[in-house]
Amino acid sequence: MAEKAKNADVRERRKQNSGAAGIIAPTHRFFDGRLKAWLVKVLPGNHYITDDPQEIIVTVLGSCVAACIRDPKTGIGGMNHFMLPDGRGREGVAGEAMRYGHYAMEVLINGILSTGCPRDRLEIKVFGGGHVIAGSSSMVGGNNAQFVHDYLADEGLSPIVSDLGGNYPRRIEYSPATGKVKRLLLKRQEDKELLRDEFVFRKKMAEKKEPEDSGGDIELFG
Repeated sequence: MAEKAKNADVRERRKQNSGAAGIIAPTHRFFDGRLKAWLVKVLPGNHYITDDPQEIIVTVLGSCVAACIRDPKTGIGGMNHFMLPDGRGREGVAGEAMRYGHYAMEVLINGILSTGCPRDRLEIKVFGGGHVIAGSSSMVGGNNAQFVHDYLADEGLSPIVSDLGGNYPRRIEYSPATGKVKRLLLKRQEDKELLRDEFVFRKKMAEKKEPEDSGGDIELFG
């Protein structure tokens, strides 16, 4: 009963804060008894920013990239999850990639800056960009990793953690309040099913022209 009342209080606070600068109301939020924390799942093409110290942001990455960015002074931070268009056999892919990638990074960074965080205080960690499709010649993962590396360099920003590339998907659990990240490499064959959202998103991207958005320490596993 107390847990339900607590959840209702959080939902009400989120509703009140959803219009505040930078803070976004979650769309996929659930309580994890193992972690004893509220988890917010970020799907491909989305981003999320929180000021709640009890929330952990989670996602699963294959060839996609996620940037975990926060203000270490206030603990306000968030995560995005994006993929550049494949572009094979299509014209104008460079400009299209710029729109998708820049939008994904800028909407997250600007959201955090709008809470009062100075640019030089941003703490940045980036993950993903793996080559996870066996036998595929697609360079999507490498392109995503190279993009986020180049974007941060062009903006004069340096990630304190860069875990990009490789042949395995990753599960990321990020606490903006503490800056801690848990990264689990998904090596089992059945783990590939966890990438279903990414595969669906990639297919949808091939049919769209414009990007959409709906809204400390690192511990490495595997």
